[in-house]
Amino acid sequence: MQMKSPSRNATRLTRRGRLVLLVTGAVLAGTAVAVPLLLLGSHHEEAKPQKLVIPEGWRASQVYDAVDTALKLPPGSTRKSLGKAGLKLPHEAGGNPEGYLFPATYPVERGATPASLLRFMVDTAKGKFGNAPVAAGAQRNAMNVYQTVTVASIVQAEASTKADMGKVARVVFNRLRRGMPLQMDSTLNYVLNRNTVHTSVDDTHMQSPYNSYQRMGLPPTPIDNPGAEAMRAAINPTPGNWLYFVTVKPGDTRFTADYSEHLRNVAQFNAGQQTTGQSQVPGRSTQQPALTQQPSATQQPLATQQPPVTQQPPVTQPPR
Repeated sequence: MQMKSPSRNATRLTRRGRLVLLVTGAVLAGTAVAVPLLLLGSHHEEAKPQKLVIPEGWRASQVYDAVDTALKLPPGSTRKSLGKAGLKLPHEAGGNPEGYLFPATYPVERGATPASLLRFMVDTAKGKFGNAPVAAGAQRNAMNVYQTVTVASIVQAEASTKADMGKVARVVFNRLRRGMPLQMDSTLNYVLNRNTVHTSVDDTHMQSPYNSYQRMGLPPTPIDNPGAEAMRAAINPTPGNWLYFVTVKPGDTRFTADYSEHLRNVAQFNAGQQTTGQSQVPGRSTQQPALTQQPSATQQPLATQQPPVTQQPPVTQPPR
């Protein structure tokens, strides 16, 4: 019996095998490339930092709460970390970072801690406030930089628009130079940890260094964390002789040096409040004889609402 040569069949199998191997190899090679790319893409997404938005005018207490939330920490964690944060604050601050937690959008990198984020904010503020123009502006107004930040914080709280900031700053300086108390509701709201347009007579009699109805001069610390616009207003206030201001309606803030005119403006504001069904604001010079000798600079705080988080400041890059 003659045996058939297997060479032809073997050749066919070999060719098929080669084809299978080539196709399989191509698939495996493509997979080998795709997997690292997918992993790289996944790693890239995970490495992208979150953002922490600190709006202009937030108080330190609000910043602490935001950091706790961003880092998923129990409430109060950031406040407790202050003593160990090593913040490089001005000597006048006495360890209180109020005014120096600069409003911006900060990246929250992996491994961030309350201390690292607070240091980032303070270092940013020092960079903004520690330059020559700010020092020169403070000197022109017979103040140091820390006092200027305090003025800026009042401007931030009281001005209803950026256009009004320079005028509000001028009212502050005019009152200080005339030996008048500032009588700003924003300073009372700060110590009472609230935002309201309603200030009572009892509020104006409270014993506190932040009661600018009873105490002369600036409050002992800033009352919020001002932005760059408020700081510019504090070092370059708009020229004018104004002593009073009131926002009669949105977009209509009236400044005057004449107390009688101010009373008329306040009356218009109150009329508008009654028309909208809101109660009159008590505790003002227009209604309280005890305050008429030193009339209030304002009829109401002009910026009690916090800036919307949707208006995000530019991202601040971490220090190198």
